[in-house]
Amino acid sequence: MAKPVVAIVGRPNVGKSTIFNRIVGSRISIVEDIPGVTRDRIYSSGEWLTHEFNIIDTGGIDIGDEPFLEQIRQQAEIAIDEADVIIFLTNGREGVTSADEEVAKILYKAKKPVVLGVNKIDNPEMKDQIYDFYALGFGEPFPISGSHSLGLGDLLDEAAKHFPKSGQKDYDDDVIKFSLIGRPNVGKSSLVNAILGEDRVIVSNIAGTTRDAIDSELKFNGDQYVIIDTAGMRKKGKVYETTEKYSVLRALRAIERSDVVLVVIDGEEGIIEQDKRIAGYAHEAGRAVVIVVNKWDAVEKDEKTMKEFEQKIREHFLFLDYAPIVFLSAKTKKRIHTLIPMINKASENHALRVETSVLNDVIMDAVAMNPTPTDKGKRLRIYYATQVAVKPPAFVVFVNDPELLHFSYERFLENRIRDAFGFEGTPIKIFARERK
Repeated sequence: MAKPVVAIVGRPNVGKSTIFNRIVGSRISIVEDIPGVTRDRIYSSGEWLTHEFNIIDTGGIDIGDEPFLEQIRQQAEIAIDEADVIIFLTNGREGVTSADEEVAKILYKAKKPVVLGVNKIDNPEMKDQIYDFYALGFGEPFPISGSHSLGLGDLLDEAAKHFPKSGQKDYDDDVIKFSLIGRPNVGKSSLVNAILGEDRVIVSNIAGTTRDAIDSELKFNGDQYVIIDTAGMRKKGKVYETTEKYSVLRALRAIERSDVVLVVIDGEEGIIEQDKRIAGYAHEAGRAVVIVVNKWDAVEKDEKTMKEFEQKIREHFLFLDYAPIVFLSAKTKKRIHTLIPMINKASENHALRVETSVLNDVIMDAVAMNPTPTDKGKRLRIYYATQVAVKPPAFVVFVNDPELLHFSYERFLENRIRDAFGFEGTPIKIFARERK
């Protein structure tokens, strides 16, 4: 189920990026005391108590040469379209401004829950400054201080009350859900149609035709699937029409709902930097991944071409060394038959659980082959390991000191686990815990 989406909306210089950073726990947004310094929308995941959610910082989106108030309006309207809950942020030091009133007018029409935050209330003596904000018509204003992390708990408590009780349609556990992600015009919609065998998705050679995620149900050889098609993802820093600025967020929401993610690459154009960024979202989310090279029919090739292209992919996508690669053409449907079996294999490995006794035999054999490292005269001791989760598979290794398990040795253990059990198509995670 997709996480709820919270959008922080407000005029420039009310502290949206500061509040965003406080909620997600890191300095992702650029923060300066200059209106509009955040040049693109930023999105991330946040947690509050038992709630997980996605959060958007709309601050200072660059919408070309539009007038100041028109920019604010467009930012707010995009956020309204995407969000389940809106945090309307104002500046307590400056009071209610005409720009605040303009944002309020837009939010009145939103039919979405709005939580009003009054920022820069940095000490208790300033709380009297919030009462003017009742005039905006959104109920109780919440006094907060982004710079001092004051009042954010109450603000998030109120926002969480409005999270939807259920998200998109739930499917049975035996249904394999897979999404297609990739930059615009790599042929994702054509590939969906080729898999389905019908023109269910509008196909166009205009980049960015697909605006939202579309679910298509499929039955193949007795197995049930759901295909989630997503909007193409644009490169940051360029000025595109405003809806495209949120296509990455939509893709992230699709990834969350997926068991397997197909990272679609244009075989004719080749690999570009944006392909790696897009693939990174699926890897970081812990989803199974299949790399799909589309438009292979348009590539001039000989007996070495496929092997050379695969080598390039491995060089560029080092973090996806576990992901199988499928070459096909959505247009001619050549090699399209190889895709579903690969999706099945990746999904099966994503949910694979191994017996503890067999796992420990593999770990101990690995240690015998390559003894554990020492640091400052202290040697890492591995006592035993156990699998604690699936989707993706996760393992806890119990040791004498977790800090002695360096990345290089962790990688060695991961490779031995993969040698023994496969896990093609899925990331695996290893955590070190001190044995008590």
